[in-house]
Amino acid sequence: MKRLNISFMLRGNENGKSPIYLRMTLDNERAELSTKQWIEPSQWDKTRQEVKGRSEEARTINIYLMDFKTMVQQKFNLLIENNEHATLEDLKEIIRNKKAKGRTLINVFEENNQLSELEVGRKYAQHTVNQYKTTLERIKLFVQTEYQRKDINLEDLNANFIRKFEIFLRTKYGIDVNTVMKYLKQLKKVIHYAMDLEYISNDPFRSYKTAFKETNRGFLTTEELAEIETHHFPIKRIDQVRDVFVFVCYTGLSYSDLAKLNRESIKKGIDGNNWIMYHREKTNVRASIPILPPAQSIIDKYANDPYCNSQNQLIPVISNQKLNAYLTEIASICGIDKNITMHLGRHTFATTVTLTNGIPIETVSKMLGHKSISTTQIYSKVVDTKIARDMEKLNKKFSAPDVKENTGT
Repeated sequence: MKRLNISFMLRGNENGKSPIYLRMTLDNERAELSTKQWIEPSQWDKTRQEVKGRSEEARTINIYLMDFKTMVQQKFNLLIENNEHATLEDLKEIIRNKKAKGRTLINVFEENNQLSELEVGRKYAQHTVNQYKTTLERIKLFVQTEYQRKDINLEDLNANFIRKFEIFLRTKYGIDVNTVMKYLKQLKKVIHYAMDLEYISNDPFRSYKTAFKETNRGFLTTEELAEIETHHFPIKRIDQVRDVFVFVCYTGLSYSDLAKLNRESIKKGIDGNNWIMYHREKTNVRASIPILPPAQSIIDKYANDPYCNSQNQLIPVISNQKLNAYLTEIASICGIDKNITMHLGRHTFATTVTLTNGIPIETVSKMLGHKSISTTQIYSKVVDTKIARDMEKLNKKFSAPDVKENTGT
């Protein structure tokens, strides 16, 4: 009986990581299969043909490789029994078809979530992984409600399944278009993950577009921001929440990044002044923000605060839910008819504090830690105040009386 030699190897290097391939050798014939696993070359034990160490990631990949090797050997044995002249190309074809057969959506989604969990802090933020978990739970409920079963085969997915899931999300949870699109976007990523692994051949999203609806992002005007800044709040908890919110209005920090801020986050910038320097949790993009005087005064106010020092915080940040609840109270006290939230503070920084005052959009994008300037352009579309101010200058120019030329006659 023919003997199949199986080994693993790394091939190539992309952005510091290499793909693991399974190599099959039969007589003078050789073929390779991608395992769809990537690691840093320094993690690979060439002699043992496995990932070094005892980390959860190493253990998961090594188990996967062992199972992959066993599956290939079993398929080869069965193939040779039925056809002793079979080739490695025949084996590869059987493996591809086998990998696709019987795979289910929830099973693959759970597989994706487990792998994503291993890369928290590197490729993914914990918030993103939590969103994947929420999406999975809602898919489980949808499949159970719509199909009266616990799972569904990947090959049974189509555009109709996606459309029904979209309607289910709208009616069951009463969420808006963009929130629905976020769930569908995550489902789409998992489907494409399954396609990369050859679990599914057709893309059910091929004829289904996931388009976000453009929205106008609210922000505070200069006058509204000044009203909150200067208002006297006799209650300490309200006063502190006001300070935290105003700090965001002058720095543009998201809540998740604000919560991690401490004195080590403050560094001397290229101009010799204090800057906030950090990597955004959501995008892992480096952000550098020169500290404006209003923000610096808030930092100074809490420099010796016992609570901040005990919690290693720059300013007294509590839960996002409590902050937003108190901000509703602040809006009412200040007579501002807007839904003020912590994220509105970030919008206010992007519009009222920076873009309206002539800061180039490229600079604002860097300070906000956006991956793409197109994300920042959403804010620029709502800065009507600056447009009116600039056009007023032009209007005066065209409205000025004509000055007659002195012809000398």
